[in-house]
Amino acid sequence: SLARSGRSVPEAYYTNVYNYVKANINAESRLHSSKSTDNSRVILGLTAAGYNVTNVAGYNLLNGLSDMDYLKKQGINGPIWALIALDSHAYTPSGNVTREALVDYILSAKCADGGYTVSGDTADADMTAMAITALAPYYTTNEKVKAAVDTALDTLSGMQAANGGFAPVGASEVTCESAAQVVTALSALGIDADTDARFVKNGNSVLHSLVSFAAEEGGFKHTASGNVDGMATEQGYYALTAYARMKAGNTSLYNMSDVTLREQ
Repeated sequence: SLARSGRSVPEAYYTNVYNYVKANINAESRLHSSKSTDNSRVILGLTAAGYNVTNVAGYNLLNGLSDMDYLKKQGINGPIWALIALDSHAYTPSGNVTREALVDYILSAKCADGGYTVSGDTADADMTAMAITALAPYYTTNEKVKAAVDTALDTLSGMQAANGGFAPVGASEVTCESAAQVVTALSALGIDADTDARFVKNGNSVLHSLVSFAAEEGGFKHTASGNVDGMATEQGYYALTAYARMKAGNTSLYNMSDVTLREQ
């Protein structure tokens, strides 16, 4: 978020990541035995800050995303974030992982209602938005992707609350994180989260919902009645960054082709 919004990233960030990798990585270059998203998130953070992910404490973090069975251990979550990470700087997949395989897996996981979820068959706003974000780079070149994304957008629109917000599946109260994921997904497609009629209810846009969670003392709250929350602040910040980049005509939040990678 800091890097993609033009702020400086403290050098201590890389030192912390370096030490984390040394302490946690295994022989398969995986940072966690079952959660491939650990590799994906570190790849995204380092890439945004301009670091070389193929040599962190002597390890290539991309190698940890080289087995489809491993990625699927997190359900759709693993393949979604692996695709986002690999596409962040046109990284070359390895092993039995290909972009086509990741896209096909995401498309095959669609719920009956046209959205996506971690488990069950009822669409969740967060996962539907994340799936759209991952598929966004293929929207104009792959007809199957375009059809799936268009359907998912309609599903998301139907899930929007009267106040413009979104609630996670099974929850009754809208959250900052759900709004953040939708704003990020729309921004990846070049859709204005503040003006697109599909995402405005009773005059309240999803962007309006997102900023309503901003706390006066700084940061974002998980729910309107809650306190400042770490995850809400992280996601709220990068969603606003994604929106600002889209409005400025810059590459999307996760399209880091504009970043020059350096050795360290």
